[in-house]
Amino acid sequence: MAPKTIRKAIADALEDLSKSDYDKFCFYLLSREEEPKVRRNRVEDKGFLVVTEVLVKTFTETRALTITLQILREIDCNDVADRLEKDTRANSSNSGSAAESSAGGSDGTPSGAEAEHFVDKHQLQLINRVYHVSSILDELLQKKFIQKEFYKETLALPTSEAQMRKLYLGPLQNTACKDIFYKVLEKDNQYLIEDLKKMK
Repeated sequence: MAPKTIRKAIADALEDLSKSDYDKFCFYLLSREEEPKVRRNRVEDKGFLVVTEVLVKTFTETRALTITLQILREIDCNDVADRLEKDTRANSSNSGSAAESSAGGSDGTPSGAEAEHFVDKHQLQLINRVYHVSSILDELLQKKFIQKEFYKETLALPTSEAQMRKLYLGPLQNTACKDIFYKVLEKDNQYLIEDLKKMK
């Protein structure tokens, strides 16, 4: 069976949500701090097809998929997120493989003539678009790149953006630490990685 288009897969995922989860999804979508933001009147009291179109037109299909998956996991709709990821995997892997060859090695380190690490090249986007910093901190603590005091201080910061900035000002100055950070992103934020690799 041919894979679903990203647009149809997102629509199906939103249709599968209960009313309360769908309302929560829309609330989280409206609460995003990163630009471009979605206006309330574009999604409030609107059906899943309208919201799908808003997502795609606002963010492009690939980024709409990334954002949809992130929000679904934030509201604990992991089963729906898993199905969405499965439905769109063929689409993303075909486009992502070509992007990877031109964006660096599979561990994020520079390849060929590229001199900048993936984590440095996309610093601004990663600060704004990585929402689950705790899993990164867990890994860095386990690998002893950070101390418990730094771990607690970073988790106590009020936003993911502030947590990410603290990481960039500290441990992410270390290349080995960048490699571990990239591996965690690759595991937990596959679509974000693929989206960023397509950027020039």
